[in-house]
Amino acid sequence: MPPHFTAELFRFLTRLKRNNNREWFIAHKQEYENHVRAPALRFISDFAAPLYRISPHLVADARPSRGSLFRIYRDTRFAFDKRPFKTHVAMRFSHRGKDIHSPGFYLHLEPGSSFAASGLWHPEAPILFKARTAIVSRAAEWAKVRKLLNWDDAGRLSRPPRGFSREHQFIEDLKLRDLGTAVEFTDRQVLSADFMSTVARSCRRMSPLTRFLSSALGLEF
Repeated sequence: MPPHFTAELFRFLTRLKRNNNREWFIAHKQEYENHVRAPALRFISDFAAPLYRISPHLVADARPSRGSLFRIYRDTRFAFDKRPFKTHVAMRFSHRGKDIHSPGFYLHLEPGSSFAASGLWHPEAPILFKARTAIVSRAAEWAKVRKLLNWDDAGRLSRPPRGFSREHQFIEDLKLRDLGTAVEFTDRQVLSADFMSTVARSCRRMSPLTRFLSSALGLEF
């Protein structure tokens, strides 16, 4: 299988970062379609089979809109930063009917900063409470899974969350606001013919955490 992505992917994103305005994007929209959007949708479509072997309950949705591919347009309505476009490509592989905040896999492609990730990112309070409760009630299982945690910039409470003992062996984990793991990729890996296999291996490596968090939220994995 030929590579899904070519050097034109990163070349376009680099140029977009320097020219993050609507006029430039409109003038170069066909390049976006050819080198970014179409290859990403093909990747998503082809990733459905490897993803199913990891978990039949996660979805690779190759629809052009409202599927696994995130929009390139930023929501600037309430943002201080008014730049209209994202300068990366993002895909999500979530439980059917669930959003990015549910356990699943996330793929981020950006020049020099590509990675795959899994976990709970900025979950709402009831979701985080369920995850923390599972950590306490299934401590032996969590002791194995927690080794995967590597989100270094994850927010952490200064005090134990309400209802959880400060003496618990995993109190520092219980203070976390985000629970996740990630695997980084070089640009060369992203552009290689076996990148899909690389992503699949990374997702499989992260899957014990995904499975634990899915179970904590009553979702199958």
